[in-house]
Amino acid sequence: MTAANSGHLVTAALLVIGDEILSGRTKDKNIGYIAEYLTALGIDLKEVRVVGDEESEIVTALNALRARHTYVFTTGGIGPTHDDITAECVAKAFGVAIDHDPRAVKILSERLAQTGGEMNEARMRMTRIPAGADLVHNKVSAAPGFWLGNVIVMAGVPTIMQAMLDEVAPRLKTGVRMLSETVRADCREGDIGTPLGEIAKAHPEVAIGSYPFFDEKRGPNTNVVLRARDQAKLTAAKTAVEEMVKRVRAAL
Repeated sequence: MTAANSGHLVTAALLVIGDEILSGRTKDKNIGYIAEYLTALGIDLKEVRVVGDEESEIVTALNALRARHTYVFTTGGIGPTHDDITAECVAKAFGVAIDHDPRAVKILSERLAQTGGEMNEARMRMTRIPAGADLVHNKVSAAPGFWLGNVIVMAGVPTIMQAMLDEVAPRLKTGVRMLSETVRADCREGDIGTPLGEIAKAHPEVAIGSYPFFDEKRGPNTNVVLRARDQAKLTAAKTAVEEMVKRVRAAL
């Protein structure tokens, strides 16, 4: 279960960190997963940024995002190599010290004892945690993420990130969940563009988008997706769209 529904808008940003993402060597698989996960919790993902392994860029992005959103999630940059600098950057953004955290050292040491690995200098890098941060436990590979202020730092490896997200979810504030309905128009997007815009103006609290696709039987087609937090308003807008597309089809 998540924290009690706040009744207010809860927003989030995602900061994806890593030169390998920007170079194309690694294809990001986390953005869509996090977006769907947070939407299901009633948290609106409002912004996604991708930055390289540069301290000034990471710190600047962190400070900008954490000032604007309820939560900032980061992925990447908490591994054992020299260019994994996310923890240091978070510490700098918050103006706190960073050092080997005894809790993280214990967790990683116990895992290595089980697997036969050695606690070397590289692995010790993964135990560096900013002062005052809570650990985000990692059931996959043990090395923890952390949560400081409204910033939640997670691994970039999808399976590990997903496990960390499951760990923090029960503690997140949540807003009213976004509801969604889809209307299949059975006509081209250009045929419904103008009347759809009029419906959107008449229903300002409902987000309405049109998404063209190709139907093997009918050819060019369109799905209209409606999203709102109020069921009655969503239903009213959906009814208006359904009636509109019937009129359009009849006139074609």
